[in-house]
Amino acid sequence: MIFRLAHASLKSRWLTVGLTVLSIAFSTMLYLGVEKIRTGARESFADTISNTDLIMGARSGSIQLMLYSVFRIGNATNNITWESYEDIASDERVEWIVPISLGDSHHNFRVMGTTSDFFKYYQYRGGKALELNEGELHGDLYDTVIGADVAQSLGYQIGSPIVVSHGLASFIEHDDQPFKVAGILKKTGTAVDRTIITSLEAIEAIHLDWQSGAKSQNTTPIDAIRQMDLEPEAITAAFIGTKSRMQIFALQRKINDYREEPLLAILPGVALQELWGIVGVAETALIAVSAMVVVVSLLGMMVMIFASLNERRREMAIWRSVGASPNIIMSLLVLEAMLMALIGVILGVAFLYAGLFLLRPMIDAQFNIWLPMTLPSLREIMVLLIVVLGAGIASLLPALRAYKLSIADGMTVKS
Repeated sequence: MIFRLAHASLKSRWLTVGLTVLSIAFSTMLYLGVEKIRTGARESFADTISNTDLIMGARSGSIQLMLYSVFRIGNATNNITWESYEDIASDERVEWIVPISLGDSHHNFRVMGTTSDFFKYYQYRGGKALELNEGELHGDLYDTVIGADVAQSLGYQIGSPIVVSHGLASFIEHDDQPFKVAGILKKTGTAVDRTIITSLEAIEAIHLDWQSGAKSQNTTPIDAIRQMDLEPEAITAAFIGTKSRMQIFALQRKINDYREEPLLAILPGVALQELWGIVGVAETALIAVSAMVVVVSLLGMMVMIFASLNERRREMAIWRSVGASPNIIMSLLVLEAMLMALIGVILGVAFLYAGLFLLRPMIDAQFNIWLPMTLPSLREIMVLLIVVLGAGIASLLPALRAYKLSIADGMTVKS
């Protein structure tokens, strides 16, 4: 009976009730959306590199090394000499090692020199390997393999020419040694999508005529360059896989204590945890702001109920006159509030998943954050229940006011 009364009462005030429900729906969608983006960003960052035991670079900070080697953010403080790299690579605990060389760019996309082992050992999202969408891997010295975002943003196809710029924000180009696109990788949702990959020998080749950051007047012919031994003098970092997980810390200690030059070896998972520890304050702030929006919408609902009490005084007096107790009236108002909140959170969830369906390809393309279309987690379900219960609690104050209304007060017309 009380459910039927609550439904009829809400239906009779459909406009104000509808606006209140929409307010709760949008605030719920905002809160859950922030939570989805937060967890999606964490998972996307964590899934950028998998099954790599150590990352080695010049001694700096673990987060800095992680950012420039994996995410192509920032720059290295120094390079690793090739002799030190070979010394570490010869360690019996190393199963595989992949060197990378960073520093140049092309239209704001980073250029990375590496070996063919990069395509063999680099994995992401729990063990997925890189795959070519079209073309082939490096066959010629001046071949490049580009990420999906590079191809899409610049409109490159197989055979498209690429002129690499010296440095990240430089107007000086290596136009005397142009590259061409040999392969285009499938979309990965990682920094690889925004990377132009060449061989280490190619990076060495385009810098042969450079000294102290400036290009010399004498240019070496390309035919002569092809005949040279282009072993690199230095690299930026290296990804390492060990033969046994039990050997990771011993190898890390050897690298960190390396006497020939200052080196640093980090565990990717630990560095990511440090990174999220830093940005955790921003995460908390975002969640707090979205939670406050939910609270404000519930307060708005309470104000709406308060405002409607004066209009419903006669209605409640009639209910009292036909035998409804003050407890029934109080329960009716609480039930109405909880029904509005329930409809609001259901609509909010529907809006959220509709938005995810439409926007997640764009978010993935622009920010490399993949938002999975999964069912609400236990934490999200608890939040939804708290919103519904919070609506009931917020309605207690106007319900207590209605509880105190007398039949005489309700039947009296105030002028």
